[in-house]
Amino acid sequence: MPHTQLTLKQIFAHPTSHNIHWRDIVHMFEGLGGTTEETKKEHLKVKLNGKEMTFGVPRHGHHTLEDNDEIGHIRRFLRECGCEPKAE
Repeated sequence: MPHTQLTLKQIFAHPTSHNIHWRDIVHMFEGLGGTTEETKKEHLKVKLNGKEMTFGVPRHGHHTLEDNDEIGHIRRFLRECGCEPKAE
């Protein structure tokens, strides 16, 4: 299974996975055909399938995304863009 799909499955997992690496999320957006741009204010602007959203980048030393709310925001954005894990 491609890495993009693995990260997508982690984001949509129940219970929520708390071991998702931030770099994997960025690569997932790009692997889905999106563009990413890190802003000066430690945010990541994502454009995907005609939609745009800005997410907070984890602070210094935090390389995994552990916040349920932030994972939920990413999950909702992916749904709005029509990107959900493929059924097995």
